[in-house]
Amino acid sequence: MGKKCRIWWPTQLSSSKSTFPSSAVLFGWFISSSSASLDVVVAFASDEVSLSQLQPGLQGILQYTNDKMPVLLQDRSMFSILGHCAANLSSNRQLQRVRLEEDEQTKHSVHDNMYHKETGNILRGNNSRWSCGCHKLDGISERFKRTSIENGTWIQLLFDSHQSFDRNICGIPKLHHIHWHGNVVFLRDVHVVVYETPAFGSHHFSPIFRSSSQELKTTIKKPKWVTELQQNALQNDLDTVILMINCAAAAKMFFDRHLVHKTSSFQYPKLCMLVSSTCQLVAMCVASFSTLFFIILQLLFTFISYASQSWIYFTLEKVFGHTWKNMRVRCCQILYWPVFLQHNGFRSPSSVEYAEKVAVHRHSLWSSVAVDVLLGNLIGLTLLFHKECVCSWVTNLSSNFTNNLLRSGCVWLMGAPAGFKLNVELAGLLGMISLNAIQIWSTLWFFVGFLLEYYIKGLATLGIIFGATVPAALIIDTIALATLHISTLHWFISLLYSHQIHALAALWRLFRGRKWNPLRQRLDSYDYTVAQHVVGSLLFTPLLLLLPTTLVFYIFLTIMNTTIIFICMLIEIAISVIHATPYVKIILWLVRPKRFPSGVWFEIISCQNSGNGLAPETSYHMKEKSETPSSVLVSYLHSNLLKIGQLVLPDYRTVFCGVSGSYIASLAYGVLSGRRTPSSLRTGLPPQLPWMTIPYKLYWSICHDSVLSWMDCNCDAVL
Repeated sequence: MGKKCRIWWPTQLSSSKSTFPSSAVLFGWFISSSSASLDVVVAFASDEVSLSQLQPGLQGILQYTNDKMPVLLQDRSMFSILGHCAANLSSNRQLQRVRLEEDEQTKHSVHDNMYHKETGNILRGNNSRWSCGCHKLDGISERFKRTSIENGTWIQLLFDSHQSFDRNICGIPKLHHIHWHGNVVFLRDVHVVVYETPAFGSHHFSPIFRSSSQELKTTIKKPKWVTELQQNALQNDLDTVILMINCAAAAKMFFDRHLVHKTSSFQYPKLCMLVSSTCQLVAMCVASFSTLFFIILQLLFTFISYASQSWIYFTLEKVFGHTWKNMRVRCCQILYWPVFLQHNGFRSPSSVEYAEKVAVHRHSLWSSVAVDVLLGNLIGLTLLFHKECVCSWVTNLSSNFTNNLLRSGCVWLMGAPAGFKLNVELAGLLGMISLNAIQIWSTLWFFVGFLLEYYIKGLATLGIIFGATVPAALIIDTIALATLHISTLHWFISLLYSHQIHALAALWRLFRGRKWNPLRQRLDSYDYTVAQHVVGSLLFTPLLLLLPTTLVFYIFLTIMNTTIIFICMLIEIAISVIHATPYVKIILWLVRPKRFPSGVWFEIISCQNSGNGLAPETSYHMKEKSETPSSVLVSYLHSNLLKIGQLVLPDYRTVFCGVSGSYIASLAYGVLSGRRTPSSLRTGLPPQLPWMTIPYKLYWSICHDSVLSWMDCNCDAVL
C-alpha cells in the first residue's frame, strides 16, 4: 500500500484577486497518524523578500507562534516551516514540464508509487537548485531547510496560476516531492483540500458530524467494533486538522506582528486626544451611574439581611417567592455586567472556534438583560399610558369571575346540577361554606381596591427598571394571593374527598377479607370479626351515598383551581423562555449562519490523472465518501450548518427540565385521588450568582476600566 498525502491549501493563496509570488515559503503544521499517511496543513505563505527581514529571529518567532497555539494542538504538532512553493511561470513553463515528465517517468517505474533517494545524494546541486529539484533559499531559511530535510519533513510544491477552477480558484499546487525522514518521496496519491481560512465573526469549521450522520443511512448493520474503529480513525486526524485550520488566521496574525513594523496608530494627534477624552468622559459617567445603583442595591440588601430573622420576612418570602427569585437574579446580573464586559484577552484566542464560543458566552448575559429590559419598557410604558383602562378591565374581570363563576356555580351545585340527585343537607353545607368564604374575601379586596392603580404603576416601574420578568413574577404571586380563597376551598374539599375515598377503599377491603400491608406494599388475607363487618356495613352505605355530592364540589373547585394554576404556569414558562432564549445566537445565525457549523463535507471539484499536469479532466459535485481519488484529487472543504431548531433547542431544554412522565403521572394521580397537586412547573432559571460585596471605589474602578477597555478596543478597530 502506497503512501498518501493530503494538502490543506488556503483559498487566499489561489484566489484570482491576489498574485502568488514566484517563490514562497510555506508555514503550517505536519501531522502523520501512521507511516502511510501525511497531512500537510498550510496556514499561509511568505515570499523570500519579506522573510529576509526576519532572518535573525525566525526560530524565535516560530517558537512564539507555537506557544500561542492551544495546548491540544501543541501536543499533536509544532508550527514550523513546511517547505517551498515555486510558481510555474510562463517563462520557465517548458523547463518545468520537462522536469515533471522526468519525475513522472521515475514515479511510474517504482513499485508502490514511491521513489526514494538518500539524503547525501540530494545535497549536491547547482547554485540555484538542489539535485532533487528543491530551490535554494537565503540565509537562515536555507539552514532551517537543511535541518528539516535531515531530521524532519520538507515539502516542495509547484504552483500554476494559469489554470482556473470555479469558486474564483486560480491554480492548485502540485506536489513535486517530499523529504520524509531523510528520504525523497514521490507520491501519486495526493489529495488537495482547498479551504477558506476561518476568521472571527465570519466562519469556522467544526468536526462534529450531526447532519452527516443523519443523512447517511445503510440497511446493513455493521458490528459495533467496526463503527467505533472507523470513527476513531477518522476523528483523531480530522479533529486535529480542523483545529489547525481554525488556528491558521491566528498564526498568520502572530507572525505578521514581527514581519510588519507598524508606525503610530494615529496620524492625527488632535483627533486622538478628542477620542481619548470622550472615552474617559463616557466611562466616568457610566461608572458613576452604575456605582450609584450598586450603592442602592447594597443598602437594600443590608436592610433585608437584618430583617431576615423576623416572621414578617419569612411570610413575605413565602408569599412573593417568584418575585424574590427573579429580583435577585436580575440584580446579580446588573451588578456583574462590568465583569462580563471586561476584555480579559479572550476576544481573539488562537482558535477561531474557541473565540466564537467565548464571544457568544460573554454576550449572552447582556443580550438577555437588554431584551428583557426592552420588553419591560414596552409593557411598562403601555401600562402607564393606559392605567385607567387596565384598572377597569381588572375590576370587571374579577367581578365577573366572582359573581358569574364562583357564586353562580356554588348556587347551581346546591340544587340539582345537570339533573343529578344530590344530598340536600351536605350540598347546602358545602355551598354555604363556599359562599361565605367568597363573600369574606371579596369584602377584603373591596377595601384594598383603591390600591389597584398604585399596583399598576408599581408593575410599570419594575418593568422599566428591571425588565419584563420581574413584574411577570409579581403577577404570579399576586394571582396566587388574590385567589387564596379558591385554593383554600379546594384544599378543604380535597381533604374531605380524599378521606372519603380512602375510607371507602378500606371498607371494600374489609368486605373482601383483605388488609393492606404497608411494610411489604401488598394486600394480605385477614380474618375480621363480626363486629368489624357490622360497623363497616353501617359506615360504607352513607359514605357511598354522599360521595356524588362531595365529588361534584371537588370537580368544580378543581377546575377553578387548575385554571388559575395553568395561567400561572404559562406566565412562569414565559419568564423562563425570556431568560433561556439565546438572542445572540439567533441574531448571529440570521446574519451569518456560517458561524454555527456542525460537521464538514468535501465537494470534489477536480479529478486529475498523473500525467496531465494541472489540466482538470472532470468537474462535478459529490461527497468525498462516494469516490476514490485518482492521481491528484482536488476538493473543497464545506461546513454543515446548524438549523435554527438545533441551535435553540439545547437552551430550551432547561425550561422543561422538571417536567417528565413521572411528574405528569403523579399530577394525574393527585387529581384523581384528591391529593394536593404542585402549583409550579419547576421551570429553570439562570444560575444564581453570588451577591457581590466589594467596596464602592473598587466597583467604580471595575466599571470604569471595563467601559474604557471596550471603547478602546472598538476605537482601535475603527481607526
